[in-house]
Amino acid sequence: MRRMRLSILDLAPIGRGQSAGDSFAASVALARRAEELGYERIWYAEHHNMPSIGSSATSVLIAHIGAQTSTIRLGSGGIMLPNHAPLVIAEQFGTLAAMYPGRIDLGLGRAPGSDANTQYALRRDPRAADRFPQDVLELQGYLTGKTRVPGVNAVPGNGADVPLYMLGSSLFGAKLAAALGLPYAFASHFAPAALHDAVAAYRAEFTPSAQLQEPWVMAGVNVFAADTADEAREQFQAARRTRAASLFGRRAGLAPSEISDARAEELLASGVAVHVDEMLTYSAVGTPTEVRKYLDEFAAGAGADELITVHQVPRIEPRLRSVTLLAEAMAG
Repeated sequence: MRRMRLSILDLAPIGRGQSAGDSFAASVALARRAEELGYERIWYAEHHNMPSIGSSATSVLIAHIGAQTSTIRLGSGGIMLPNHAPLVIAEQFGTLAAMYPGRIDLGLGRAPGSDANTQYALRRDPRAADRFPQDVLELQGYLTGKTRVPGVNAVPGNGADVPLYMLGSSLFGAKLAAALGLPYAFASHFAPAALHDAVAAYRAEFTPSAQLQEPWVMAGVNVFAADTADEAREQFQAARRTRAASLFGRRAGLAPSEISDARAEELLASGVAVHVDEMLTYSAVGTPTEVRKYLDEFAAGAGADELITVHQVPRIEPRLRSVTLLAEAMAG
Protein backbone atom coordinates (compact mmCIF):
# COMPACT_ATOMS: atom_id res chain seq x y z
CA MET A 1 0.00 0.00 0.00
CA ARG A 2 1.36 3.40 -0.97
CA ARG A 3 2.15 5.93 1.71
CA MET A 4 -0.63 8.45 2.29
CA ARG A 5 0.39 11.98 1.37
CA LEU A 6 0.21 14.33 4.33
CA SER A 7 -0.24 18.09 4.19
CA ILE A 8 -1.16 20.83 6.66
CA LEU A 9 -3.66 23.67 6.79
CA ASP A 10 -2.28 26.41 9.03
CA LEU A 11 -4.88 28.95 10.19
CA ALA A 12 -2.12 31.12 11.72
CA PRO A 13 -3.98 31.16 15.05
CA ILE A 14 -3.62 34.16 17.34
CA GLY A 15 -4.01 32.73 20.81
CA ARG A 16 -4.90 34.40 24.08
CA GLY A 17 -2.22 36.96 24.97
CA GLN A 18 -0.52 36.61 21.57
CA SER A 19 0.08 39.10 18.77
CA ALA A 20 -0.04 38.64 15.03
CA GLY A 21 3.76 38.66 15.09
CA ASP A 22 3.70 35.73 17.50
CA SER A 23 1.35 33.91 15.14
CA PHE A 24 3.61 34.39 12.14
CA ALA A 25 6.68 33.24 14.07
CA ALA A 26 4.76 30.10 14.99
CA SER A 27 3.76 29.58 11.36
CA VAL A 28 7.40 29.77 10.30
CA ALA A 29 8.34 27.20 12.94
CA LEU A 30 5.49 24.95 11.83
CA ALA A 31 6.44 25.17 8.15
CA ARG A 32 10.09 24.42 8.90
CA ARG A 33 9.15 21.40 10.97
CA ALA A 34 6.74 20.16 8.29
CA GLU A 35 9.48 20.54 5.67
CA GLU A 36 11.93 18.53 7.78
CA LEU A 37 9.37 15.77 8.25
CA GLY A 38 8.44 15.42 4.58
CA TYR A 39 4.95 16.89 4.51
CA GLU A 40 3.72 17.52 0.97
CA ARG A 41 2.46 21.08 1.37
CA ILE A 42 1.23 23.65 3.84
CA TRP A 43 -1.67 25.94 3.05
CA TYR A 44 -3.02 29.15 4.59
CA ALA A 45 -6.67 30.22 4.64
CA GLU A 46 -8.20 33.58 3.77
CA HIS A 47 -10.43 34.73 6.62
CA HIS A 48 -11.32 38.32 7.51
CA ASN A 49 -12.37 40.10 10.69
CA MET A 50 -11.59 37.08 12.86
CA PRO A 51 -9.48 38.04 15.88
CA SER A 52 -8.17 34.48 16.31
CA ILE A 53 -6.96 33.97 12.70
CA GLY A 54 -3.95 35.83 11.29
CA SER A 55 -3.89 34.66 7.65
CA SER A 56 -6.14 37.31 6.08
CA ALA A 57 -3.38 38.66 3.79
CA THR A 58 -2.81 35.15 2.52
CA SER A 59 -0.37 35.81 -0.33
CA VAL A 60 1.78 38.04 1.91
CA LEU A 61 2.01 35.30 4.54
CA ILE A 62 2.91 32.73 1.88
CA ALA A 63 5.73 35.01 0.70
CA HIS A 64 7.04 35.30 4.26
CA ILE A 65 6.96 31.54 4.83
CA GLY A 66 8.58 30.91 1.46
CA ALA A 67 11.57 33.02 2.45
CA GLN A 68 12.02 30.93 5.60
CA THR A 69 11.77 27.48 3.93
CA SER A 70 13.36 25.71 0.97
CA THR A 71 11.36 22.85 -0.51
CA ILE A 72 7.87 22.40 0.93
CA ARG A 73 4.98 23.45 -1.30
CA LEU A 74 3.05 26.51 -0.11
CA GLY A 75 -0.37 27.77 -1.06
CA SER A 76 -3.84 28.96 -0.24
CA GLY A 77 -6.49 26.83 1.35
CA GLY A 78 -8.01 28.89 0.05
CA ILE A 79 -8.26 32.24 -1.66
CA MET A 80 -11.93 33.27 -1.70
CA LEU A 81 -11.98 34.33 -5.33
CA PRO A 82 -15.25 36.35 -5.25
CA ASN A 83 -13.45 38.74 -2.88
CA HIS A 84 -10.94 39.63 -5.61
CA ALA A 85 -10.47 40.38 -9.28
CA PRO A 86 -9.01 37.30 -11.02
CA LEU A 87 -6.25 39.43 -12.53
CA VAL A 88 -5.06 40.56 -9.10
CA ILE A 89 -4.86 36.97 -7.82
CA ALA A 90 -3.03 35.91 -10.98
CA GLU A 91 -0.51 38.69 -10.39
CA GLN A 92 -0.08 37.82 -6.71
CA PHE A 93 0.43 34.11 -7.28
CA GLY A 94 2.47 34.74 -10.39
CA THR A 95 4.75 36.82 -8.21
CA LEU A 96 4.95 34.02 -5.64
CA ALA A 97 5.71 31.48 -8.37
CA ALA A 98 8.54 33.67 -9.65
CA MET A 99 9.95 33.92 -6.13
CA TYR A 100 9.56 30.22 -5.30
CA PRO A 101 9.49 28.23 -8.57
CA GLY A 102 7.70 24.90 -8.42
CA ARG A 103 6.48 25.42 -4.86
CA ILE A 104 3.24 27.42 -5.12
CA ASP A 105 -0.35 26.12 -5.09
CA LEU A 106 -3.53 28.15 -5.57
CA GLY A 107 -6.55 26.71 -3.78
CA LEU A 108 -9.83 28.50 -4.55
CA GLY A 109 -13.13 28.84 -2.75
CA ARG A 110 -16.27 30.90 -3.28
CA ALA A 111 -17.37 31.54 0.32
CA PRO A 112 -16.86 35.03 1.73
CA GLY A 113 -14.68 33.91 4.63
CA SER A 114 -16.46 36.57 6.66
CA ASP A 115 -19.83 37.96 7.75
CA ALA A 116 -22.13 40.38 5.92
CA ASN A 117 -20.62 43.56 7.36
CA THR A 118 -17.13 42.33 6.51
CA GLN A 119 -18.27 41.54 2.99
CA TYR A 120 -19.28 45.17 2.68
CA ALA A 121 -15.92 46.30 4.05
CA LEU A 122 -14.25 44.12 1.42
CA ARG A 123 -16.47 45.75 -1.23
CA ARG A 124 -17.52 42.25 -2.26
CA ASP A 125 -20.27 42.28 -4.88
CA PRO A 126 -23.22 40.22 -3.53
CA ARG A 127 -23.49 38.60 -6.96
CA ALA A 128 -19.80 37.69 -7.14
CA ALA A 129 -20.33 34.09 -6.04
CA ASP A 130 -22.60 33.55 -9.04
CA ARG A 131 -19.67 34.40 -11.35
CA PHE A 132 -17.29 32.03 -9.58
CA PRO A 133 -17.00 29.41 -12.38
CA GLN A 134 -16.33 32.12 -14.97
CA ASP A 135 -13.82 33.83 -12.68
CA VAL A 136 -11.96 30.55 -12.16
CA LEU A 137 -11.65 30.17 -15.94
CA GLU A 138 -10.50 33.77 -16.31
CA LEU A 139 -7.87 33.24 -13.61
CA GLN A 140 -6.76 29.99 -15.22
CA GLY A 141 -6.41 31.78 -18.55
CA TYR A 142 -4.02 34.34 -17.09
CA LEU A 143 -1.86 31.68 -15.42
CA THR A 144 -1.68 29.42 -18.48
CA GLY A 145 -0.86 32.24 -20.89
CA LYS A 146 -4.25 31.93 -22.61
CA THR A 147 -5.97 35.09 -21.45
CA ARG A 148 -9.74 35.32 -21.88
CA VAL A 149 -9.63 39.13 -21.75
CA PRO A 150 -8.26 40.52 -25.02
CA GLY A 151 -5.08 42.52 -24.55
CA VAL A 152 -4.80 41.81 -20.80
CA ASN A 153 -2.12 39.60 -19.26
CA ALA A 154 -0.98 39.02 -15.72
CA VAL A 155 2.53 40.38 -15.12
CA PRO A 156 3.95 38.49 -13.29
CA GLY A 157 1.79 35.41 -13.77
CA ASN A 158 1.35 35.09 -17.52
CA GLY A 159 2.10 31.44 -18.28
CA ALA A 160 3.23 30.70 -14.71
CA ASP A 161 1.08 27.55 -14.67
CA VAL A 162 0.44 27.73 -10.93
CA PRO A 163 -1.69 24.64 -10.26
CA LEU A 164 -5.28 25.31 -9.22
CA TYR A 165 -7.16 23.35 -6.56
CA MET A 166 -10.90 23.55 -5.97
CA LEU A 167 -11.99 23.79 -2.34
CA GLY A 168 -15.48 23.13 -1.10
CA SER A 169 -17.90 21.63 1.38
CA SER A 170 -20.79 20.87 -0.96
CA LEU A 171 -21.66 19.25 -4.28
CA PHE A 172 -21.19 22.56 -6.10
CA GLY A 173 -17.42 22.63 -5.67
CA ALA A 174 -17.14 18.91 -6.32
CA LYS A 175 -18.97 19.13 -9.63
CA LEU A 176 -17.06 22.24 -10.72
CA ALA A 177 -13.72 20.60 -9.89
CA ALA A 178 -14.80 17.54 -11.88
CA ALA A 179 -15.90 19.60 -14.88
CA LEU A 180 -12.63 21.58 -14.95
CA GLY A 181 -10.39 18.59 -14.24
CA LEU A 182 -8.93 20.07 -11.04
CA PRO A 183 -7.91 18.44 -7.76
CA TYR A 184 -10.66 18.69 -5.14
CA ALA A 185 -10.12 19.50 -1.46
CA PHE A 186 -13.09 18.93 0.84
CA ALA A 187 -13.31 21.00 4.05
CA SER A 188 -14.29 18.05 6.25
CA HIS A 189 -12.23 19.47 9.12
CA PHE A 190 -15.09 21.89 9.89
CA ALA A 191 -17.98 21.13 7.49
CA PRO A 192 -18.22 17.33 7.39
CA ALA A 193 -21.81 16.69 6.32
CA ALA A 194 -21.47 16.26 2.54
CA LEU A 195 -18.02 14.64 2.43
CA HIS A 196 -18.96 11.27 0.97
CA ASP A 197 -21.58 12.56 -1.46
CA ALA A 198 -19.23 15.27 -2.75
CA VAL A 199 -16.30 12.91 -3.26
CA ALA A 200 -18.54 10.39 -5.03
CA ALA A 201 -19.88 13.09 -7.37
CA TYR A 202 -16.38 14.38 -8.09
CA ARG A 203 -15.00 10.95 -8.97
CA ALA A 204 -18.04 10.01 -11.06
CA GLU A 205 -18.04 13.20 -13.13
CA PHE A 206 -14.30 13.90 -13.38
CA THR A 207 -13.07 15.04 -16.81
CA PRO A 208 -9.29 14.91 -17.50
CA SER A 209 -7.56 18.22 -18.13
CA ALA A 210 -4.14 19.54 -19.06
CA GLN A 211 -3.41 19.90 -15.34
CA LEU A 212 -4.79 16.57 -14.11
CA GLN A 213 -5.47 13.24 -15.83
CA GLU A 214 -6.99 11.35 -12.89
CA PRO A 215 -9.17 12.62 -10.00
CA TRP A 216 -7.29 13.67 -6.87
CA VAL A 217 -9.15 14.00 -3.57
CA MET A 218 -7.79 15.89 -0.58
CA ALA A 219 -9.76 15.68 2.67
CA GLY A 220 -9.42 17.89 5.73
CA VAL A 221 -9.13 16.27 9.16
CA ASN A 222 -8.31 17.57 12.62
CA VAL A 223 -5.36 15.94 14.39
CA PHE A 224 -4.53 16.03 18.08
CA ALA A 225 -1.55 13.71 18.43
CA ALA A 226 0.29 13.61 21.76
CA ASP A 227 2.57 11.34 23.74
CA THR A 228 -0.32 10.22 25.95
CA ALA A 229 -4.02 9.77 25.32
CA ASP A 230 -4.86 12.05 28.25
CA GLU A 231 -2.75 14.87 26.84
CA ALA A 232 -4.38 14.49 23.43
CA ARG A 233 -7.85 14.62 24.99
CA GLU A 234 -6.90 17.76 26.90
CA GLN A 235 -5.82 19.39 23.65
CA PHE A 236 -9.05 18.36 21.98
CA GLN A 237 -11.07 19.84 24.84
CA ALA A 238 -9.07 23.07 24.55
CA ALA A 239 -9.97 23.19 20.85
CA ARG A 240 -13.65 22.68 21.73
CA ARG A 241 -13.45 25.62 24.15
CA THR A 242 -11.74 27.78 21.54
CA ARG A 243 -14.40 26.94 18.96
CA ALA A 244 -17.20 27.66 21.44
CA ALA A 245 -15.61 31.00 22.31
CA SER A 246 -15.22 31.83 18.63
CA LEU A 247 -18.85 31.04 17.83
CA PHE A 248 -20.17 32.92 20.86
CA GLY A 249 -17.74 35.79 20.52
CA ARG A 250 -18.72 36.61 16.96
CA ARG A 251 -22.39 36.69 17.93
CA ALA A 252 -21.75 38.84 21.00
CA GLY A 253 -19.10 41.08 19.44
CA LEU A 254 -16.38 39.66 21.68
CA ALA A 255 -12.95 38.34 20.79
CA PRO A 256 -12.40 34.69 21.79
CA SER A 257 -9.59 35.89 24.07
CA GLU A 258 -12.19 37.80 26.11
CA ILE A 259 -14.03 34.58 26.98
CA SER A 260 -12.50 32.57 29.82
CA ASP A 261 -12.08 28.81 29.75
CA ALA A 262 -14.72 28.52 32.45
CA ARG A 263 -17.19 30.57 30.39
CA ALA A 264 -16.40 28.49 27.32
CA GLU A 265 -17.13 25.31 29.27
CA GLU A 266 -20.46 26.82 30.34
CA LEU A 267 -21.26 27.56 26.70
CA LEU A 268 -20.48 23.98 25.71
CA ALA A 269 -22.72 22.67 28.49
CA SER A 270 -25.55 25.02 27.49
CA GLY A 271 -25.93 23.56 24.00
CA VAL A 272 -23.11 25.04 21.93
CA ALA A 273 -21.40 21.64 22.11
CA VAL A 274 -23.82 20.25 19.53
CA HIS A 275 -22.54 22.69 16.89
CA VAL A 276 -18.90 22.48 17.97
CA ASP A 277 -18.82 18.69 17.95
CA GLU A 278 -20.49 18.53 14.55
CA MET A 279 -17.73 20.76 13.15
CA LEU A 280 -15.10 18.55 14.80
CA THR A 281 -16.68 15.29 13.60
CA TYR A 282 -13.52 14.19 11.82
CA SER A 283 -10.83 14.45 14.49
CA ALA A 284 -7.99 12.04 15.22
CA VAL A 285 -7.31 12.26 18.95
CA GLY A 286 -4.78 10.18 20.85
CA THR A 287 -1.35 8.62 20.80
CA PRO A 288 0.50 8.12 17.49
CA THR A 289 -0.80 4.56 17.18
CA GLU A 290 -4.39 5.66 17.80
CA VAL A 291 -4.09 8.57 15.39
CA ARG A 292 -2.61 6.38 12.66
CA LYS A 293 -5.47 3.89 12.99
CA TYR A 294 -8.08 6.65 12.83
CA LEU A 295 -6.53 8.33 9.79
CA ASP A 296 -6.11 5.09 7.86
CA GLU A 297 -9.80 4.39 8.35
CA PHE A 298 -10.81 7.99 7.61
CA ALA A 299 -8.80 8.12 4.37
CA ALA A 300 -10.24 4.82 3.19
CA GLY A 301 -13.79 5.85 4.01
CA ALA A 302 -13.41 9.27 2.40
CA GLY A 303 -11.66 7.96 -0.70
CA ALA A 304 -8.85 10.45 -0.06
CA ASP A 305 -5.55 10.51 -1.94
CA GLU A 306 -4.11 13.13 0.42
CA LEU A 307 -4.95 14.33 3.92
CA ILE A 308 -4.96 18.02 4.82
CA THR A 309 -4.33 17.90 8.55
CA VAL A 310 -5.32 20.71 10.89
CA HIS A 311 -3.55 20.90 14.26
CA GLN A 312 -5.73 23.24 16.31
CA VAL A 313 -3.59 23.36 19.42
CA PRO A 314 -3.34 26.93 20.79
CA ARG A 315 0.33 26.75 21.87
CA ILE A 316 3.05 26.18 19.29
CA GLU A 317 5.06 23.58 21.25
CA PRO A 318 2.30 20.93 21.39
CA ARG A 319 1.29 21.86 17.84
CA LEU A 320 4.79 21.05 16.63
CA ARG A 321 4.73 17.85 18.68
CA SER A 322 1.44 16.83 17.06
CA VAL A 323 2.86 17.42 13.58
CA THR A 324 5.99 15.43 14.47
CA LEU A 325 4.18 12.48 16.01
CA LEU A 326 1.78 12.28 13.08
CA ALA A 327 4.56 12.18 10.50
CA GLU A 328 6.44 9.52 12.43
CA ALA A 329 3.32 7.41 12.91
CA MET A 330 2.25 7.54 9.27
CA ALA A 331 5.78 6.75 8.03
CA GLY A 332 5.80 3.43 9.86
